[in-house]
Parts: sequence; C-alpha cells; structure tokens
Amino acid sequence: MTSKIANAWLSALLLAGAHLLFLPPALAAQPLPVTPVVGLPDFADLVDRVGPAVVNIRTTERVKVGQGDEQMQEFLRRFFGQAVPRGNRRGQPQQPEEEVQRGVGSGFIISDDGYVLTNAHVVEGAEEVTVTLTDRREFKAKVLGVDRRSDVALLKVDARNLPSVRIGDSSKIRVGEWVIAIGSPFNLENTVTAGIISAKARDTGDYLPLIQSDVAVNPGNSGGPLINMRGEVIGINSQIATLSGGYNGISFSVPIDEVMRVAEQLKKTGHVTRGKLGVKISEVTSDVAESLGLGKARGAEVALVEPGGPAEKAGIKVGDIILRFNGQPIETTRDLPRLVGASKVGSHATVTIWRRGAQQDLPVTIAELKDEMSESGAASGQPKGSGGEVAPNALGLRVSDLTPAQKRELQVASGVVVDAATGRAASAGIEQGDLILQVNNTEVKSAAQFNSLVAKLDPNRSVAVLVSRDSVTQYLVIKPRQ
Repeated sequence: MTSKIANAWLSALLLAGAHLLFLPPALAAQPLPVTPVVGLPDFADLVDRVGPAVVNIRTTERVKVGQGDEQMQEFLRRFFGQAVPRGNRRGQPQQPEEEVQRGVGSGFIISDDGYVLTNAHVVEGAEEVTVTLTDRREFKAKVLGVDRRSDVALLKVDARNLPSVRIGDSSKIRVGEWVIAIGSPFNLENTVTAGIISAKARDTGDYLPLIQSDVAVNPGNSGGPLINMRGEVIGINSQIATLSGGYNGISFSVPIDEVMRVAEQLKKTGHVTRGKLGVKISEVTSDVAESLGLGKARGAEVALVEPGGPAEKAGIKVGDIILRFNGQPIETTRDLPRLVGASKVGSHATVTIWRRGAQQDLPVTIAELKDEMSESGAASGQPKGSGGEVAPNALGLRVSDLTPAQKRELQVASGVVVDAATGRAASAGIEQGDLILQVNNTEVKSAAQFNSLVAKLDPNRSVAVLVSRDSVTQYLVIKPRQ
C-alpha cells in the first residue's frame, strides 16, 4: 500500500515537472524593463533665438607698413582674421602710415539701443571698431570703456531696435550642464560650438573666478557669449588653455555676474573702481593651520602690509591670518581680493583676523585700488647678525637681536635675525639673513626669548615660524625629526 502511494506521488511530481518544462516561452521568462534612451540636445531653436544678437567685431589701427611677404599676409588674413604690421627692410624708404586690419573678435548686444559687450583684449588699442550683425548690417562702434582686470569692454553703436540677448545668473550654473558658444573663430562668422561646463570658479586670477568648459573656442571667439540651454548668456568667452595656440578642450569664460557689474561702471564712468585693503597675502597650508591652532587650512596669511594703507591704519600686522571680510569667510587667498575689490571705495568693513591663538575684529576703511603693490618693501635687504650670538638651538637656528636702527630700517617692532640655519630649520627653507617674527602664536622679541621658546617646544610636533625675507613674510613649518 505504501509503495502504491509513493509511486502515485512520484508520477504526479513527474507530470508536474513535465508540464513546467513545456510552458510557453512567453510565460517562462519575463524581459527586464528597458530604460528609454534620452537623445542629445538639439540646439537649433536656441541658436535661432540668440544668434542674431551675436556680432562680429573687426578692429583697425594705423601702422607703418612696408613691403612684406604677401602670401603670408594673405594666409593670416584668411585664417586668423588679422594682418601683421610689416616693417621696413633696411635700406628701404620709410612708408607712410596706413590703416590695416588689427584683428577679429566677437561680441553680443545686451540692449536694443546698441550697447555691446566684448573682451578688453579685442578692442584695446584699436583706432576703429566695426560691428557686423548677422543680417550684414555694419556699424562703427564707440569704445565706452575697457577693464583689463576682468577683460571686459563696453561698446556703443548708434542704432535702435536691435536684437539683444537675455542675461542669466552665473552663480546658479552647474557642472555638467550643456552650454554653447557663438562667435567668429578664424573669422568664420556665427560659428556655433557646444559642450558642457567642466568647472565653476576656476581660479586663474585675483579677480576672476572663471567658468571652465569644453566648448570649442579658438582665436576670434574672444568676446562671444557662453549660453545655457535657456538661451541666457552666463559668460564671455575669454581664454583657452593651449600649447599650440588652438583649441585643446579647455576654455574659460568670464562669469556674466562679474561682467555686468563691470559694464555698469563702464557705462557710468568709463572705468572701473575697486577697493583696496593694502596687504600682500599668501596661502595658509594645513601644517601652518595646525601649528597656529586654526584646525583646518583656511584664510589668507598677511605677508606684507602696505605702509600708510588701510590695513596698517586698522592695525593688521604681518603674520595675521584673515579669516573673514565683512562676515564672509575667506576659504582661500583668492576670496579676499574679490571681496575687497567689490567693496565701495570709502566704505567701512570689518576684517576678522587670527592672531596668537585668538580671533579679533578690526574695522577698516576701504581705499581705491590704483597700482599693483610693489614686490619690494621699504627695506632694501635683510640685516646680518649684530651681536648677541648664541649656540644653535634645537631647531638648528642661531639667531641674534636686531639693533634699534635695523628695526627702524625694516619697520618692525621686534624679531630676531638668523645668523645660521642647519638641520630641521634648513630643511624647512629658513636661510641666513631671514628675519623671524613669530613662533607659533608667540611674538619673538629677543634672541634669548626665542631660544627659550624653542626649548619648550614639543619635539614631536611641527612648529610654524613666521619668517620675513626680502620684505615678503610667510610661515615656514619646521617638522619633527623622522
């Protein structure tokens, strides 16, 4: 009986298995869901909207021309959109001045009454500027102002009801979003190229956190717009990173927010006024930050204070770390010049510094930035040792006191001069003749005090030494013996 029951169950299982084996294919396996393929963007409608407001800019200047290589001149005219002035050969008579084409660039109309933006380097030094629209209309343009620092120029043509671009917000751009450029590379007017934003706020200058993209930009694209998918201009194409002179996949554009701030001043006054604090700064390294108790590398180290400048009047000293300007954090040295430069001349600001282990808020009155600060300071060189010589200390330094005359010459109230640097100090970059102003957060007042400070240092920890050399001051970190 048991055997019969077992055989019946076995037969049933075999039948069930056979039934499963012969299921229709559609029921036996279900396909995985397929993600729909998203196509690449179509820029045609975007170009139709924005293209008419992008212009070609030709510039000319008066030069003395002689007999040059006509084939080379024709090559340059055809492929680079410019003519190179041809000097006279020896023995040939002096040629009269002639008006020759200087170069070709791009630009875009920002208002229907004829205001045009382009790069400063496109029009600077030109005798005559001609703006050509896509409908072939040409206008002589007046250069209202040029700002070299931002590489922005504002032009004006005498016309009305012109097509104009929409201005976007460059602070809202995202890395990876699609953008296009329209311009006249190699004098090929209204050329459109596309790519993506590669990086935001790329630091290539004191006042320009540039937009980096992989949009193809070549000579002649300068001054043209960088446009997002909403048809808004978010930058002016200004620079390329290249070893060959042509496009290598890295292009830089001036953010439109900065451009419009500059354009507003150029429209009103013809020039741009920027604020000045009167300091020379350097980067704060992680070793310096740790040694000074900052926690992480941040802020801008004051390496030089301009005599009589706003910083000196406010009490800012060499070796201070500027952490905030008007409450805005200074994460890197590039932040400070931009914030100060955007400040109104004569306005009052608060500078937060880190000095000897504590924060301080100092009020400062912003001055006008005119010329770059000189790389050299008041003193022509560092003093040599002047007595008070002691044996090398644990850091490998032998130092001596400064005389009152040396302090006056160097415009310092304290410090010691390095007579010899060996071992760990030499490895950190300290040299004979350097002036040591501070050890970690403690001001150095004499050679005896300096050696006393060094004797108390933890030999297993790094120490930040504030060193002045050739009127430039920076922290050098002396690391423990390995």
